[in-house]
Amino acid sequence: MNYDILLAGFGGQGILFAGKILAYSGLMADKEVSWLPSYGPEMRGGTCNCSVCISEQPIGSPLVVNPNVLVVMNTPSLEKFIDKVQPGGIVIVDSSMVDIKVERTDVKVCYVPATELTTGDPQLKGGANIILIGKLLAETKMFTEEIFKKALEKVVPPKKAFLIDNNLKAIKIGMEYNC
Repeated sequence: MNYDILLAGFGGQGILFAGKILAYSGLMADKEVSWLPSYGPEMRGGTCNCSVCISEQPIGSPLVVNPNVLVVMNTPSLEKFIDKVQPGGIVIVDSSMVDIKVERTDVKVCYVPATELTTGDPQLKGGANIILIGKLLAETKMFTEEIFKKALEKVVPPKKAFLIDNNLKAIKIGMEYNC
């Protein structure tokens, strides 16, 4: 098990939060983990990405240059990072926010209309990032739902604990979505 994950989108889409949950999931599964957030000076609405490494072996660098998993929530991020994905890698795209298709044939691409799937359900508001993580979990089998739930309980602050069930609902939607 060695995942070099890059999550990318605009600030405010929950990229860093999603990366943090993945990192905590790795900790809960007794893996070696690194989490490296990066965002532009604009913050909300600006560029944002997050490198997450999860491995059985010690991690040499927290920076993911050539991911084997790419999760993107906007078109500029897909354009910027798609050519860096390792052959045989997985690309998960929020097709509600990305208006282009991946032309590479050496990676597995999953188009999930995550943002669209959150509309109409107030419990899912802001949960597109978690839907994409659900799809990532379904594709990689890197963690069980139970490990993810423990990580979520650790990351979500006590005053927002009421959102845990909403996030678990979003994970299920992502896991069950056929791309």
